[in-house]
Amino acid sequence: MRLNEVVYTDAEPIEGYGPGFFRIGGKKHAAPLLTGATGTMAWGGYEDADTLLALAGAVDVLFVGTGDDIAHIPTALRDVLESQGLGVEVMSSPAACRTYNVLLSEGRRVALALLPVGPGT
Repeated sequence: MRLNEVVYTDAEPIEGYGPGFFRIGGKKHAAPLLTGATGTMAWGGYEDADTLLALAGAVDVLFVGTGDDIAHIPTALRDVLESQGLGVEVMSSPAACRTYNVLLSEGRRVALALLPVGPGT
């Protein structure tokens, strides 16, 4: 078996999460948040389309973590993101973190918008 060290680009992987927070780059960040090659920042949730639209052209896929369980994002939000060329993939926040980390390790142009998980997750 051949093992390779995972090397990330400018973006940092998700290291962990808990009720209301995510750990990225050794730092605890309050959720909701947006992370990717441009860094990690607060995100205003589904009403904050402008923060997500700033990613247009910089990423190919935006993963949206919807908390503990998978849920639909508002249709208007999906429509505006996709109209600007952003691929949108919606899943629970834990699944979104895992998927983001894998694609990030492959050097893919991805970003991640996360809603918090609750206690016991």
